[in-house]
Order: sequence, then C-alpha cells, then structure tokens
Amino acid sequence: MITQTEQVAALSRDRMYTDAPASNHELLVSVVIDNYNYGRFLRAAIESALGQTYHNLEVIVVDDGSTDDSRAIIETYSDRITAILKENGGQASALNAGFAQCHGDVVIFLDSDDLLLPDTARRVIEAFEANQGIAKVMYRTEIIDALGERTGVVKPAHYLPMRSGDLRRHVLAFPFDMTWMATSGNAFAAPILRQIFPIPERVYGKVGADWYLCHTTPLFGVVLFLHDVGAYYRVHGSNGYEVSSISLPQIRETIRFMRDTNVYIKQFADQLGIADRPARPDDILSVSYIASRVVSLKFDRLRHPIKEDRIVRLLAYGAAATFRRFDVSLPMKLIFLLWFAAMALGPRPLAWWLAKKFFFPESRAQFNGLLEMLHHD
Repeated sequence: MITQTEQVAALSRDRMYTDAPASNHELLVSVVIDNYNYGRFLRAAIESALGQTYHNLEVIVVDDGSTDDSRAIIETYSDRITAILKENGGQASALNAGFAQCHGDVVIFLDSDDLLLPDTARRVIEAFEANQGIAKVMYRTEIIDALGERTGVVKPAHYLPMRSGDLRRHVLAFPFDMTWMATSGNAFAAPILRQIFPIPERVYGKVGADWYLCHTTPLFGVVLFLHDVGAYYRVHGSNGYEVSSISLPQIRETIRFMRDTNVYIKQFADQLGIADRPARPDDILSVSYIASRVVSLKFDRLRHPIKEDRIVRLLAYGAAATFRRFDVSLPMKLIFLLWFAAMALGPRPLAWWLAKKFFFPESRAQFNGLLEMLHHD
C-alpha cells in the first residue's frame, strides 16, 4: 500500500474540516440552478427549489447563454430568485458564476432538468446541524422521464455501498471506485467550496464539473450519505451521461475526467498535508479507471487516449488496483481479477459482454444480490 494512504490512515481527526456552519442560527441554504436551453424543464426545477419546506433559502438561477425561452421563464420569477444571465461558457462557468453570488452556509447545485423533493433542504440542514465537520451530504435520486413520470429506478442501486465518514484514505487509494452522486444529489458546505472554487473551466468545460466537486470535497471533511431520495433525476434523451449501451467516446471522456481530476485530488491533498507525492495521473489505481482503459483499448485501439497502454500491462495494473481495495472482501477481489483476465485475454464477443455487465449493473440483476454481500470486507 502506498505511503500516502498509510499516512492518511494515521492522521488524527484534528486535520479534518472543523469550520462547520454554526448551529446557533438558522442556516441559509443556497440552491444554484444551472441552465442551458432546458426551458421545457426549467420552470419545474425552479418551483421545486422555491417549494422547499425549509424556508431560510435563496434560489439563484444561472442561464448560460440559452437561445430558447429560458430567459422569459426566468423573468417571471424575478421577484423570488436571483437571476444571472451570461454568455455560454459551459457547466463549470455557470456554477462558478452562481457560487460567486451565494450567501448560504450550505449549497445545492441543481441541474435545470432535475427536481428537488420538498423536504430535501430541511433534511440536509438537519444532517449538518447534527454532525460537525461535514464537507458534503449526498442523497439518493430517483429517475423520472421527460414528462416527469417516476420510473421507480433509484440511484445508487441498493446493492452498492453508500459510505459515510472520513473517506480521505479511500479517495487517495482508489478515488473513483466509491459510490458518488451526480450534481443534483449533493449538498456542500459553503466554507469547503470557497477552498476549491473556482472550478477550472479549461478542464471542465461543457460538462464534467461534478467530477471535480464530488471527488475533491471529501478531502476537506466528513461525508454523510442519506438513504432517502432527495432529488428526481430526469432522463430525457439529451443527458450527457445517460446512455443505454456502451459508448466508447464516453468511456474515453471518462478516462480524461479521471486523469484530470486526480491531479486536483493530489494538489489539494498536498495542500492539506495528507499526501507526500506530487500529482501524477499515472498514479491512479482505481478498478473503474483501469477497467475503462481496458475497454477503450480492447475495442478502439486507434482512438484510445493513452498510447503507451498494452493489454498485458493493463492486466497487471488491474491486479494492483484490485488489491488496493481494502474496502471489499477477498471473494470480491477474485471477481475483479477474473474480470480483468477475461477482458484482457478473452475473445472480443466475450469481452463486450463483460464490459456491458461492468458498466450497466442493471444487466446483471440476478448477480447483484451476491455482489452486495461481497462488497463488504
């Protein structure tokens, strides 16, 4: 196990974030809605924010250069929200503009095609007030369709571990293997965000800002995962990261996001004194990262983003990543090893089937109950 992981494990709690919002006043929640040409969904998103049962709340709507009717919709709420109308710059740019206008102790970034449940802000504030040193609170999301109809599909699936607590050791050892939520499934402590903002717009342009937000914040404090659904996540055919089959361009983009985000993880770990090596993307030994590289190389060698990769080399990396997983049982590690071996050495039809089972857990429903037990050491 690498030195930095051992170092993090030995750190005392006094290095964790302790500048938690004070509990002697009613905490203010800022809901920042980022929007680009989602006028058909925007009104519902704004109403879900304004309709919270927790009333010490401000709603900030950032329109990122929409060309549809979004700005006309925003104008109808001019006396109830703070509106920011800007030129198109992408998700990171919109979140940066919104956060710059925040006054809250806790911040929720809500995508304009998603919805908050009415009591989400209240439950989030209760969590912050009951637990010192929280960096972020995550909650489940339920999938709705383009018409807003509930599908009954909840993320994350019940068999995936939802980890709470001090996760710095996990972040540094295998940063992309833990269950994490997309933008609308999180509430962040504003003092933490002030330490990591602005989001680098050159790196996280049109999409991808949630990679930065969700993977750096656990370095600064405790993570709390609520079991109840807190938001509706809309799947409508135009979502950037909701696909129903393997997309090699998306896998290549994911590899890039992981490499770029790992640089910032190491950078902040260095600043906090919990890492002893400089940031290097090649240090990533997450099962999900190596698996993405294997699939990309196996099926599209010419477009694979890491030219020095070879299948046998990735098999060795996969084994190393597997044995870094101190959070899963030995049988689960054996399953990972068998998957890497079959992907690397098996014929392409078998590898494609295995890749689908890895990236689309719903396709292995009969196997997920066993995996739920094996996820825990």
